[in-house]
Amino acid sequence: MPTLSESAIADLLGPYLPEMPPLLASQLSVYLDLLLKWNARTNLTAIRSPEEIVRRHFGESLFAGRHLDLHTTTLLDFGSGAGFPGLPIALLRPDIQVTLAESQNKKATFLREVVRTLNLRTEVWPNRVEAMPADRQFHTVTLRAVDDIHTALPAARSRIAAGGQLALLTTTPNAPPDGNSISLPNSQSAVLYLETIP
Repeated sequence: MPTLSESAIADLLGPYLPEMPPLLASQLSVYLDLLLKWNARTNLTAIRSPEEIVRRHFGESLFAGRHLDLHTTTLLDFGSGAGFPGLPIALLRPDIQVTLAESQNKKATFLREVVRTLNLRTEVWPNRVEAMPADRQFHTVTLRAVDDIHTALPAARSRIAAGGQLALLTTTPNAPPDGNSISLPNSQSAVLYLETIP
């Protein structure tokens, strides 16, 4: 039996994703159950409450996915961790070829398991982004909860093709000044920062 019902997941996600696409709640239910199972033995996220995982991880990721450029064809989730925001975006926007970059082996193994279980066409890059071929670029690069944002931002921007987009889930004080910041639902300071790369 799933941890949360599909209707409970849809209700929790209402502020982030007012219109729930068919199948998304069931896919997120499977993802949530895998995350909770793996998190019991491998530290994937400090958030333990299923409701908070749905709101904070799934909700914020889906909110970002709603605001991506409609022409996005490829996306790099830089330092994906437990798959946020990349995996929920892959579920919401199956038209985007998502690559999850995660250098920690346990987390990369978890990501592969979610991709396999949900039958996604998502690539897991089990290494640092800097180890990718230098010419490999993406339309959009996402970052969330990156340890050293000042080092990560230049590396992320270097992976964005001309005319592409940087999408950063951060807080108002940490948002760069150049782009557009959109306040996240249910938060005093969290924002989705979007920047178009010329």
